[in-house]
Amino acid sequence: MGNGEWGMGNISYLEKGTGSFMRIITERLLLRPAEEGDWRALKGIWDSFRPSPYARFDKPHPTEEEEVRARAARWAAVQCAAHRFYMVCLDGRVIGYVACHERDVGVYECGYCFDAAFHGQGYAGEALRAIINALRQEGAKSLTAGTALGNAPSVRLLKKLGFELVKTEQVSFYKDESGNDIFFEGGVFSLAL
Repeated sequence: MGNGEWGMGNISYLEKGTGSFMRIITERLLLRPAEEGDWRALKGIWDSFRPSPYARFDKPHPTEEEEVRARAARWAAVQCAAHRFYMVCLDGRVIGYVACHERDVGVYECGYCFDAAFHGQGYAGEALRAIINALRQEGAKSLTAGTALGNAPSVRLLKKLGFELVKTEQVSFYKDESGNDIFFEGGVFSLAL
């Protein structure tokens, strides 16, 4: 495949492993495949996210160096067209990431996390728009994302991008002092491509 330019992204394909994945350039950002050396950036993102009031709506992320190094190495090693881990870079600095996984032919699921210092500046939306455009160009059918309904910024972002709430579910990632699950209402959002 060649380069294509449309909307918010200049897409260039790179070969890796068993499939191709992309390096995407937007107006302000570079989205590139994760590398093993990204562990420090991941640790910084997760450290900044931990005190956020929205952290309770996400699986706990590792913050010990050995665990973060292992996660970054795993992400770098498994990348292919069906499993993409994009590091979102601003002026050479990793400020977040978006992970996309093909769950069925043409049916993708994504998750994202950004350094708290870069929240509210449109970077997540810009990155997700570029990935949506890339998936459309490839002929993907749909993209889903899950978030807590109490995570108002994430819900607003998904709705602004055209996602629709298709399902709710009770989710728990943490326990209270007595060992009981702490539940919240999660939403599954879907976007037809």
